[in-house]
Amino acid sequence: MTWIKPNFAWMMYRSGWATKTNQERILAIKITLQGFNTILSNAIASSYGQVKNIFISKDDWNLALKTSDVRLQWDPDHDLIGRKLNRRAIQLGIRGKFLEQYSKEWIQSIEDITEFVKEQHKFVVEEKFDQVMTPFEIVYNVPKDLRERIGLDSVE
Repeated sequence: MTWIKPNFAWMMYRSGWATKTNQERILAIKITLQGFNTILSNAIASSYGQVKNIFISKDDWNLALKTSDVRLQWDPDHDLIGRKLNRRAIQLGIRGKFLEQYSKEWIQSIEDITEFVKEQHKFVVEEKFDQVMTPFEIVYNVPKDLRERIGLDSVE
C-alpha cells in the first residue's frame, strides 16, 4: 500500500525531517482534485469508531476494510517541532486499481523537496522559526456527502 500524506508538518514529524531509515527522501506530489475526491469517496476508515454510523455492524466495516483498495487513517497532527496539536491529520493508503490510476492519471507533478526540507529543519533545530518556510496549505472543504463517510465530523 502506498500512503498519501497531504500535511507537511505531520510528514516532517513522521519522517524525522527526512532523517529516519527508508524515509530519507521527501517528494511533493501534486494530484488532481478529481483524483483526490475519488480516493476520499472510496476510502474506508481504519478505525471503526469514526464510521460506525455508516456500517450496519462492525463485521460489515471489517469486511469493507479488508476488501477496500483505499484506507483512511486519522492521526494526531504535529507542529514543526513535533508537539501534538489538538487536531487530526489525514493519511490515505491506496493499492490495486487506485494505485494504478494514481500513478497513471492523477499525478500532475512530482518534486523532490528533500534539500528544502533539510534546510528548513536546520532553522527548526536552531529555533529560528521566523526563517522556516513551509509549503502553502489550505484547509480542504470536503464535499458534504463525503464528510460522514470518512468520519470527518467525528474526528477530535
